[in-house]
Amino acid sequence: MKSDSKILVAGASGMVGSAVVKNLESKGHTNIIKGTRDNVNFINQDETERYFCSEKPEYVFLAAAKVGGILGNKNHKAEMIYQNLMIQNNIIHSSYLHGVKKLLFLGSSCIYPKFAETPIKESALLSGYLESTNDAYATAKIAGIKMCQSYREQYGFAAISLMPCNLYGPNDNFDLETSHVLPAMIAKFHNAKDSVTLWGDGSAMREFLHVDDLAEACYVCMQNYDEAGHINVGTGEDVTIKELAETIASVVDFIGDIEWDTTKPNGTLRKVMNVDRIKALGWEPQINLHNGISKTYKWYKENLL
Repeated sequence: MKSDSKILVAGASGMVGSAVVKNLESKGHTNIIKGTRDNVNFINQDETERYFCSEKPEYVFLAAAKVGGILGNKNHKAEMIYQNLMIQNNIIHSSYLHGVKKLLFLGSSCIYPKFAETPIKESALLSGYLESTNDAYATAKIAGIKMCQSYREQYGFAAISLMPCNLYGPNDNFDLETSHVLPAMIAKFHNAKDSVTLWGDGSAMREFLHVDDLAEACYVCMQNYDEAGHINVGTGEDVTIKELAETIASVVDFIGDIEWDTTKPNGTLRKVMNVDRIKALGWEPQINLHNGISKTYKWYKENLL
């Protein structure tokens, strides 16, 4: 990509998209198209096609998606699978039709089987059953990987796929009904007085990556990666949900009790990815969990309170 290449960031107002835009701007890119809900509905095929006819992007970062936490994924499966399939199908197909030089598709580590051997390698895809609470979302993202691979194989279209672990950072969703675990905890601990009740027993282990580190990984891959196989993006390290809660409580200065509702699901007991392939490209995460949470909490207080 040249500094004046026309780059579409689909989902530019979301957590990932806004981080990608910031990363591109920091590297001197001056011709960025910000595809947001305010100017285009990517769920609609005709509208997506008109948008590509008008904007004519050379490169596409596909960060637009319908996302949610355990509760959102479990209770809105129809919306998760329909909206994500439509968004990615329309953008990938229009990108191919309009001669986009390269497209980067973003998925999620939830594409992997519930009982995949950890650290999870890319080869674990489709080797077992998915976690039932988010299988609709995961199925859509797997379809996106396969669509990119199919368009590469049949048409020679340069489409790559990145699968990040649990993300957090500025512009995250802090709504307790629909958010992921980390931002939900920040909101809960900030608003709590005497105690906080969390789902499960705290033993499940998760891997967390600050969205600015993902944005840098996207840039590295857009420049240096051009293979059919998807590539994992994460820290390669995980923490228990209990350790995460204690870290957030410390950052927020919460001194009350943390209680665990064991009638609620833990989800997959352990999920950490093998990130050898992305690190071989020269990328390394730069923001550790404590510092990342501190930065995210600062953004939360300055922008949402």
